[in-house]
Amino acid sequence: MSVKIVVGSQWGDEAKAKIVDYLASEADYVVRFQGGANAGHTVIVDGKEYIFHLIPSGIMYPDKICVIGNGVVLDPTALMDEISELQKQGIEVEGRLFISQKAHLVMPYHKLLDQAHEHSKGNKSIGTTGRGIGPAYRDKAARVGIRIVDLLNRSVFTEKLESNIQAANEMLTKIYGYEPLDVNEVIDAYLEFDRKIDPFVKDITTLLNDAILDGKNILFEGAQGALLDIDHGTYPYVTSSNTTAGAACIGTGIGPTHVNEVIGVMKAYTTRVGNGPFPTEFDDEFATQIRDIGGEYGATTGRPRRCGWFDGVIGHYSAMINGLSSLAISKLDVLDTLPEVKICIAYRHEGRLLKHFPVDSDVLDGIEPVYETHPGWQEPTKHIRSYSDLPLNARAYLERISEITRTPIKFVSVGSDREQTIRL
Repeated sequence: MSVKIVVGSQWGDEAKAKIVDYLASEADYVVRFQGGANAGHTVIVDGKEYIFHLIPSGIMYPDKICVIGNGVVLDPTALMDEISELQKQGIEVEGRLFISQKAHLVMPYHKLLDQAHEHSKGNKSIGTTGRGIGPAYRDKAARVGIRIVDLLNRSVFTEKLESNIQAANEMLTKIYGYEPLDVNEVIDAYLEFDRKIDPFVKDITTLLNDAILDGKNILFEGAQGALLDIDHGTYPYVTSSNTTAGAACIGTGIGPTHVNEVIGVMKAYTTRVGNGPFPTEFDDEFATQIRDIGGEYGATTGRPRRCGWFDGVIGHYSAMINGLSSLAISKLDVLDTLPEVKICIAYRHEGRLLKHFPVDSDVLDGIEPVYETHPGWQEPTKHIRSYSDLPLNARAYLERISEITRTPIKFVSVGSDREQTIRL
């Protein structure tokens, strides 16, 4: 029996889905435990691209059971679109996809409020995807959220929904100038969703704990990245859920003593989407160069990602708050042509040297990164499948990342396809 957690260890988009897909061959269950349809996980198999927003990446293997935990906020439209797209490609999900009855639903008013609030902030916006994730988690915390289990009782569901839509319409019409939502249309749409989702709903807490007792292998798939964690990230430029490894237990109901391994995925450089501090960010010209080589555009929104050098301060911090046992370094091949590569090893702020990650975003916004410069390898690596065959300078670069983060490297990705993975 093994219980592994795979988490993004920067600002998301670290190629977690590829590592999950690679490890899923050894798992019996693959589990999403937080986030929502704002996450875009891309898997490439035999040159064909698959993008997942809610369904775990392990669905690509026909013999794996995939689970969506209670920590996920579920958008019915996104889920049914994803199921339909998979079925079109010959991938059946019924009987091997299960969803927690405790998962909260993303409602139409969540999306409208998310978009309206973000738009109203102008150049002070956070950079949300507008998928309603924040408002859904807000309702969950305020104890007015609607869970999948509420769909089973029409009178309870209708009462909750009418109350929530009334409150949402007040804000939409009087604050943002939007048209009000029709409560009956929403009720009808979600009751139709209930009929479609019924075969997938299950007590996943019991399912997973029984599986662990039976000696099954469980693989947890995180969404976003550690620096977007609402408690430990670059607040307020964060997502609305806990994206660190501890959330796997909360978002499913398995105890932390069951976890054997936590694998953190980091790019060989750093990216982030949306607003917020980014100490090692490239200038526009170099960012465009790396973005084009690495295909750095959001899988969910298509937005160009901001790009920068590998940030060792963030890497060490992320390893600490996640309790990483090992690292998977992705997109090493993107750096293949560069004559030199840099690693940020500390920050300088108002004359002081900072070796630890500051919690104040204003401080982080005003720091100057302190770099080490390393020689590049200027050789292609996409074809390499053994660590010892990597160029000497590439290995030295990876070993320095391991030293700074105090975490051994277990996987190196040198391309987007499943086979372009080196396992140490």
